[in-house]
Amino acid sequence: MTETRESHYTENVQEHLQQVQHLLDKHVLVETVVHQQVLPREDRHELVDKLLHKRHLAELREKLGMLHPADIAYILEALPIEQRLLVWDLVKAERDGEILIEVSDAVRESLIATMSRDELREAAGQLDTDEIADLAPDLPQAVMRDVFKSLSTGEREQLRAAMSYPEDAVGALMDFDMVTIREDVTLEVVSRYLRRFDELPDHTDQLFVVDRDDVFKGVLPLNLLIVNEPNIPVNKLMLTDTIKLHSDDKADQAAQAFERYDLVSAPVVDEDGKLVGRVTVNTVVDFIRAESESDVLNLAGLREEEDIFASVWKSAQNRWLWLALNLCTAFFASRVIGGFENTIEKFVALATLMPIVAGIAGNSANQTTTIIIRSLALGQITQANARRLIGKEFAIAGLNGLVWGGVAGLFAYFLYKSVPLGLVMTSAMLLNLLLGAMVGIFIPLLMQRLGRDPAIGSSVMLTAVTDSGGFFIFLGLATIFLIH
Repeated sequence: MTETRESHYTENVQEHLQQVQHLLDKHVLVETVVHQQVLPREDRHELVDKLLHKRHLAELREKLGMLHPADIAYILEALPIEQRLLVWDLVKAERDGEILIEVSDAVRESLIATMSRDELREAAGQLDTDEIADLAPDLPQAVMRDVFKSLSTGEREQLRAAMSYPEDAVGALMDFDMVTIREDVTLEVVSRYLRRFDELPDHTDQLFVVDRDDVFKGVLPLNLLIVNEPNIPVNKLMLTDTIKLHSDDKADQAAQAFERYDLVSAPVVDEDGKLVGRVTVNTVVDFIRAESESDVLNLAGLREEEDIFASVWKSAQNRWLWLALNLCTAFFASRVIGGFENTIEKFVALATLMPIVAGIAGNSANQTTTIIIRSLALGQITQANARRLIGKEFAIAGLNGLVWGGVAGLFAYFLYKSVPLGLVMTSAMLLNLLLGAMVGIFIPLLMQRLGRDPAIGSSVMLTAVTDSGGFFIFLGLATIFLIH
């Protein structure tokens, strides 16, 4: 059922994108036809206004007005720069802030670059303080000063607090829109209090119980409020043994708690136990998605998220760092091969078999490092079990080396009718798979020890080691057992 629903949502947003693209194509077509007409300049402008602005653009504006900000963000990310800016101009100004929060960082940069100081200030004014904190790194300092001046004293303090936390801290995920109650009042008093709201904050599944100093005491789930007698005091029903987060905790720990305990919301407290905010499931889902995308980019050696329609120059710069490193490692691998030129000249078959040794070891190493990175992300690797896990991965690499090295050795034997070559092939694959396992384990562990993302450049470094190591092992064994 869930997969069907997700597929339906995906089809809907794809359909919206196609409709917008169709309207944009019609706009371009009519504009082209009009400019090809041989008409006086004034008549041409009048015709353009009549055919374009009063038809296709109006229809497009109406279509965008019906869409959710997240769907508009998706459409903007999927459009080339010129069409993206045209659509952005047609979006109602009061929705700018919501859409800027939804789009990717790279696309947000292109949209903000087209907006005036007043437009940016108004867009930020549409957002809650925690959302302004998310947008702050992309806004000019002058705009942020204007935003600060427009906030109340309490909102300024909230914004300063939200901006003070690192991106990977729980404090960066929390919002301040929540409902708090006292423990010494009855459910009837709570119900009357809630009826004063026009609407409850999104994802309100429980009320947070605090004392007069805002120290967190527990939670009152809404379902208990509804089904119990109104004269029962809150302290008789509230849950004190509940999940609570600390503002300085790692955000991935909060994400794991939400996944493990199926949370909708959770309180956030400071070092004194005071309630400072809450984290909701929608924010956690966004964080998990962003982390997943970041891991994919890091594995490929990309420095940052990339706008698929950014300029060639900017996209190329984003990819240069690890390509440069990869080029250096490739030169090193070529020097390893160059050191065994005499061996290859005497036994040409080695040149055709080298890629097999390097290729399968690289794939095996990538499997190992993927398992390690996932385990690190879930917090499953500890000092107590690390040695056992390392031993297991070496055992897997050894077994695969024997099995698939044996298959490759038989392949080499049947091709070249040489038993020593088959044995060298088997031994080289076994040793290179063990080398790949070692690198696949220790690179992520080392990156984490250094406080870096374990996924950064892992695939590039693994390929470099398994290629160079594989060539050295294979040609070295061949030199020892086939030539001498």
